[in-house]
Amino acid sequence: MIERRNFLKHTLLYATALAPGYSIAGNLLSVAKQQRHKPLLMATWNHGMPANDKAWEVLTLGSGNIVDAVEEGVKITEADLTNLSVGLQGLPDREGIVTLDASIMKGDGSCGSVSFVRQVKHPISLARRVMDKTPHVMLSGEGARQFAIAEGFPMEEEHLSPAAEKAYTEWKVDSKYKPIINIENHDTIGMIGIGADGKMAGSCTTSGLAYKMHGRVGDSPIIGAGLYVDDEVGAATATGLGESIIRICGSFLIVELMRQGRSPQEACEEAVKRLIAKNRNIDDIQAGFLAINKDGAYGAYAVHPGFNYALHHKGGKSLVDSKSKL
Repeated sequence: MIERRNFLKHTLLYATALAPGYSIAGNLLSVAKQQRHKPLLMATWNHGMPANDKAWEVLTLGSGNIVDAVEEGVKITEADLTNLSVGLQGLPDREGIVTLDASIMKGDGSCGSVSFVRQVKHPISLARRVMDKTPHVMLSGEGARQFAIAEGFPMEEEHLSPAAEKAYTEWKVDSKYKPIINIENHDTIGMIGIGADGKMAGSCTTSGLAYKMHGRVGDSPIIGAGLYVDDEVGAATATGLGESIIRICGSFLIVELMRQGRSPQEACEEAVKRLIAKNRNIDDIQAGFLAINKDGAYGAYAVHPGFNYALHHKGGKSLVDSKSKL
């Protein structure tokens, strides 16, 4: 006689097998082939390579804390003077002002973020202070800046970097606003990771869309959109046109799909399908997702070709071109 638990298990498996297009053999084979790594780091775009290097150093030679790792990792990108999409050297809004967004999250649900903040070199560290030292999740604008001052963050002089100044001057000739995100014009660094102990964390930081309306906030500081982490399931982060990602709560969606049994790759692919269904003019929208589950399996997927990501584990490090839907 089959015990009740086994009966339910077999019944659910049978019902799932009846779903259109579902193959038990194919699904089990896919799971079996999936590589798993602990510790593991993933970060968006080619600037994720040096960020992962720093995060890996923290994990293996430093504190060993995954939260420290994802914070210190993306700080490399925030301080990179050649990067025009993250940090104070990033491209400005249409008023010529650089405003920054960032979030950080631990697998136990602790999280913090800042949005529309000015003059702070490392908004990811400010987001962590919000998580660690306040009862809130998000601080924005002048309030975030005041909190930074109270916490001893130096206020940086407000001026455009030479590269950003040149680009902004050229943009003002026509002042056309077409927010295309692709391999030549990408934004954000999102990083997710799992430590050897199974603890997970993620970070996300950006200067946002170039020439955005003053006050615009994208997905990066929104918990559940640009970043979501749950030690019981996995972690996900996003990059691309923030509005399209916010509309589907992209990172939360991926984690919940993994909770329901999808692999990280399957969850990322489903999120892209939903994003395409919920957004018009998809030809002009790029978005990409990264995901890790609690077993150390990972996945990535994008709307269009051109999205790449940095991968780092004990077996080595690499820059990988993501598959895409279109």
